[in-house]
Amino acid sequence: MAHIDYYFATVSPYTYLAGTRFEEVAEKHGATVTYKPLDIIALFGRTGGQAPGERHPSRLDLRAQELRRQSKKLGLPMDLDPPLRAANPAPSSYAFIAAAKAGGGDLGKLVHAITGAHWRDKRDIADDTVIAECLEEAGFDPSIAHGMGAIASADDYARNLEDAVAAGVFGAPFYIVDGTEKFWGQDRIGDLDLYLSGKL
Repeated sequence: MAHIDYYFATVSPYTYLAGTRFEEVAEKHGATVTYKPLDIIALFGRTGGQAPGERHPSRLDLRAQELRRQSKKLGLPMDLDPPLRAANPAPSSYAFIAAAKAGGGDLGKLVHAITGAHWRDKRDIADDTVIAECLEEAGFDPSIAHGMGAIASADDYARNLEDAVAAGVFGAPFYIVDGTEKFWGQDRIGDLDLYLSGKL
């Protein structure tokens, strides 16, 4: 049985565009998954990337077009105005880690609920009320958003970044099968499926 480390960012538009397709592939192949939310901006700084706001306008223009096209292609609405929006990913990531430890809900749905709140609904995913609603939507106890468990997740959140750098991760979403085979981007979920099927 394969094991997949899933590195993602709650503020990543591409994590949102992954929808729940990754979870469907993992379930299809009986793969186990470890979810690892991380600070994507810090990851860029550690691995030679640039935060979106620091990129050349030509890159930002293409990014906006690609997001619009992928959104329509996948049937996942996005609000791209403004195309760059600041949000603190830490509170939602802390709550996610606490929810993973507590159990009782669907982690894939929680990823999609949080990223959807940000990119589809233009809500502040650093707000406890928004986080609580996302937790409840995915079947978790909404009080996790206000509890000490979320705050205690800060160390795990920092460790995920270190794990990502050590594993060769440089973007999100990023999937690593059995510690070796790497797939970067929501547009590589099909390749991940083929790999797990033994066809790649």
